[in-house]
Amino acid sequence: MDKKISTLLFDLDGTLIDTNELIITSYLHTLEQYYPGRFGRDDVLPFMGPTLEDVFNGIDHEQAEEMIKVYRTFNVEQHDLLVKEFNGVFETIRTLHENGFKLAIVSTKVRDVVLKGLVLTNLDQFFDVVISLDEVENAKPDPEPLEKALHLLGSSSDEAIMIGDNHHDILGGKNAGTYTCGVSWSLKGRDYLEQYEPDYILDQMADLLDIVGVGAK
Repeated sequence: MDKKISTLLFDLDGTLIDTNELIITSYLHTLEQYYPGRFGRDDVLPFMGPTLEDVFNGIDHEQAEEMIKVYRTFNVEQHDLLVKEFNGVFETIRTLHENGFKLAIVSTKVRDVVLKGLVLTNLDQFFDVVISLDEVENAKPDPEPLEKALHLLGSSSDEAIMIGDNHHDILGGKNAGTYTCGVSWSLKGRDYLEQYEPDYILDQMADLLDIVGVGAK
């Protein structure tokens, strides 16, 4: 590591909070209305990570906008019932915050839903910067959202690390020039993330403390 890491950029869904069941259920609910019996759980796994616009436009450009509305309505209604924090996340993020690290969320979700997840898990107190789909023209893996977060935090890419559960996060970090870190609890699996050659892979969130040189409290 050429320069000590001072800044951590986190994906939210599937990384800090477990929204996997919410996302899968929201896709299945929506697609069943338009394509009864066509999509199962395994069919929607590739949809985890890309924006809703990319996913639904890829399925049916004509009805994409309508399907997104159905998805988001159901997703918000079910959010608090199905979302939970991954083990060790709160303690690790709190420790990083207490030790003066700069922290940001960089998500492909719209801002209202990102904030809803942060508040539900009590993580909102630790993040001064949240970059959602609403703040950018181009989502991850484009470097724009990461670069915007770094600018607002007053950080450079060579002192930052992007942590996420999807290839969009790893490639976004590489495109922005940050260190990159995958999480082994990704729904797509450790082997999938390793294909994109992140600098690190976490087996548990607390492993991050060793990477940045902080002892757990």
